[in-house]
Amino acid sequence: MEADWPKGYKMGRRKLVTILDKMIAQDLIKTLLSVLTVIVVIIVSRQFIRVLDGAIAGQVSDETLFDILGLKTIVAAVEFLPVALFMSVLMVMGRMYRDHEMAAVASAGGGALTLYRAVFLLVVPLSILVTGLSLYVSPWAESRADKLIQHDEESADLRGIAAGKFSEYSHGDLVFYVEDVTADNKLHKVFLENRRQGNVSIINAESAHFEELPGGKYIFFENGEQVKGLPGSLNFVIETFAEYAVRIETKVVAAKFKRNSLGVDLLWGSHVKAYIAELQRRFSIPLGALLLSFIAVPLAQISPRGGVYGNMIVGFLIYFSYGNLIRISQGWVMNETLPAWLGGIGVNFLLLVVGAFLLARLYGWQWLLLKVKGKVS
Repeated sequence: MEADWPKGYKMGRRKLVTILDKMIAQDLIKTLLSVLTVIVVIIVSRQFIRVLDGAIAGQVSDETLFDILGLKTIVAAVEFLPVALFMSVLMVMGRMYRDHEMAAVASAGGGALTLYRAVFLLVVPLSILVTGLSLYVSPWAESRADKLIQHDEESADLRGIAAGKFSEYSHGDLVFYVEDVTADNKLHKVFLENRRQGNVSIINAESAHFEELPGGKYIFFENGEQVKGLPGSLNFVIETFAEYAVRIETKVVAAKFKRNSLGVDLLWGSHVKAYIAELQRRFSIPLGALLLSFIAVPLAQISPRGGVYGNMIVGFLIYFSYGNLIRISQGWVMNETLPAWLGGIGVNFLLLVVGAFLLARLYGWQWLLLKVKGKVS
């Protein structure tokens, strides 16, 4: 694609996407994928450890374990994309300074606008995509993961039974042991200890199996005995049976209320301060991607001896300050300490000022004023 340019400076025809644009965009895409993968793996691993603890304790089923992992990965990828993009721009621009590619760009007449053009050819479409992901996909994934966890907690008892091991449920009040499990899911040599309100019930049976009946899910014990009583007393009841059925109670788990799992249709137009703050948080993700990329271009300028990561520490400080200020702003909006409109633009405007300061430090205040006056005129 080509475009016609006015006569005078930069006469002739100029390509809409130059070789420099393609080179920087390709480097940014490769670096972004690498950085985002590392960040997501670290964050999701920490979350997955907690989910895995629930699976070991029988609170989460093996069938939904990897579904929850995939949903948490989607949420983390959307949430941490701005910082991954920020670090990617810093790394790519820093490498270009180190390898003296920036000197070649400057000698060919390229300046800050040339660099911003190349960077934002990728950042702008990506920010538009992230807006949709932040508003719709991420809340859906969070809500779906919460529902899976809640469903597993409600049906947690007697999950994960395996031959040859003791399994504890209901915080140790229910202990189950089975010696063998056949291919038809029938249990053999079954031991069950159930503690309720100080009383203990112990069942030994030759076999057992599960059945779904209209009244709920039951476990049927066959050819065994049951001992019931209070530990420490001599008052015990011993019963033998040919068949004995026990209904497995379904626990009712209260639904966990999370603002980040609410649909955008509920948040949009709401006057509830918590909902307004949540909507501002979702919009801060694509805005953060744009503004952090704007800052990264002048921040990436380093000394030839400073290395690729010369300003990486400063970048981390800027991002963590920005993230903390966003959270503080949301808290103030919910507490009505800060007007909603100021909470939505205050921190982002501050980040824009920081970017302008870094740009002026790199090219000089006079250059920045001339560019602003030229755009206004």
